[in-house]
Amino acid sequence: MKLEIRPTPEPNAVESELARKAFANGCEFVKGVVDIGGLPKPDRVEVCFAGRSNSGKSSLINALVGRKGLARTSGTPGRTQEINYFALGSTHYLVDLPGYGFAKAPRAKVERWQTLLRRFLRGRATLRRAFILVDARHGPKQIDEDIMSLLDAAAVPFQIVFTKSDKISARDGELLLDLAAEAIRRHPAAFPEFIATSSVSRQGIESLRASIAALA
Repeated sequence: MKLEIRPTPEPNAVESELARKAFANGCEFVKGVVDIGGLPKPDRVEVCFAGRSNSGKSSLINALVGRKGLARTSGTPGRTQEINYFALGSTHYLVDLPGYGFAKAPRAKVERWQTLLRRFLRGRATLRRAFILVDARHGPKQIDEDIMSLLDAAAVPFQIVFTKSDKISARDGELLLDLAAEAIRRHPAAFPEFIATSSVSRQGIESLRASIAALA
């Protein structure tokens, strides 16, 4: 039977209420982790966000939680080399992984970060889903595929989230389904739905919130 790939639908009334409750108590920065021993106690559901440098990841997290400047943005690829933890009420951790690309990062830092990433993904039992953020204007690149393969190997379910969807035409938007379907079918850990989002127009924000809330 052929796998059906589709956009995540808009949440229904029950799903919206669960999302409202999950995000009602705000989101606060907990800590930046540079060593596996510094990870917080695994006492709640975790979701992580990964994406190429300048994919709009920090802006999307800020839009998701309704806090400008909570997740720091940077115009320099590879600048942030920490796993940043944010507490969403008392039920979730939102985990912001450094943007991959590393164009400006020293090789030693890149290798240290890659080792930390692998250990984090393979050893975090409370990590329920990874969201792979892909710039809608460019689609998945090889480096995205590499991270997806790493998630396959770590048996971590992941979902593709297109960012900056307000910056593409309706015709290009139709191509997102094909791009997402091709990537999803190549990876056994992929969730068979994708979300098209915009931190500016707030497209897809409620669907993403509902997806996170449902993981609890």
